[in-house]
Amino acid sequence: MTTLPWSQRLQRAQHALDQKTKPPGSLGQLETIAAQLSAIQNTLDTRAEAARAIVLAADHGVTSEGVSAFPQAVTRQMLQNFSAGGAAINALCRSADIDLQVVDCGIAGEPVDGTIDCRIAAGTANFVNEAAMTVQQYEQAISNGRALTLKAARDNIQLLALGEMGIGNTTSAAAIVASLCNADADTVTGRGTGVDDHGLANKVAVVEKALHQHAAALPDHALQCLGGFEIATMAGAMLEAARHPIAIVVDGYIATAAALCAVHQQAECRHHMIFAHQSAEPGHAIALARLEATPLLQLNMRLGEGSGAALAIPLIRAASAILTDMATFADAGVSGKLE
Repeated sequence: MTTLPWSQRLQRAQHALDQKTKPPGSLGQLETIAAQLSAIQNTLDTRAEAARAIVLAADHGVTSEGVSAFPQAVTRQMLQNFSAGGAAINALCRSADIDLQVVDCGIAGEPVDGTIDCRIAAGTANFVNEAAMTVQQYEQAISNGRALTLKAARDNIQLLALGEMGIGNTTSAAAIVASLCNADADTVTGRGTGVDDHGLANKVAVVEKALHQHAAALPDHALQCLGGFEIATMAGAMLEAARHPIAIVVDGYIATAAALCAVHQQAECRHHMIFAHQSAEPGHAIALARLEATPLLQLNMRLGEGSGAALAIPLIRAASAILTDMATFADAGVSGKLE
């Protein structure tokens, strides 16, 4: 099929959807997703069976500021749980026939069997005092993410769901969103793993300190200064997806912070992003609004792991089926709309 500009690919898909046996637009957001998937794959014969979820894990130096209700050791413990098949994302991927990969982007402690080794260091630096990553570490994380998407492309993956695990990473996401959305720290910082009121106040103060510390470098270097290895790796995966017929299914707050960074660097990769859900974190709505994104689900979730993205994949598959499997008015002998 001839390669057309993005807007014309969307128009072609919408025209095809309008010929189906339904009132135009009556399937709402499912039609929007179907058209987007058609534009990403540059075909009206879309496919969404081959789905992969990648959980990217890393530790964060900012945990030393007391920003989480859980100790840093939980990151590694949860990787062991993923590897054993006992986490929520394992159950959700099994239920929806989604291939699952777990990637160690840089956790503290020994590597975990059954994970993909993309380790850069044993966690980032404390970004209250210095940049979370060196330039070299940041560039390596971006490169690692690109490689994960390249592997997905070689495996003919059509839907790539990105999630994360990392104690302290909601603090990192809040700082990134504050920087890229020009928002106050208290509007984008939530309870994360469940900190109490005192913990939330401390978390807001930590984000404010970080923004002040790195003010001269923000927003252009927000990901390097404030991010985590898993967030930068996600951003790299998103950037690479723009070169392939792959839809990126963006999970929750942390993944959306990565999406903000990727779009800030390369606006075109936004076309390939489907946003799974709006989490309970207050900054997520702000980040989604900046990206002009309407998420598929709103279930008051705040787990991470790619859980929302896994739940969204059956809906994306249904959207694809509307375009490929529904009869047209002409095919079915059904009268169309009166002119």
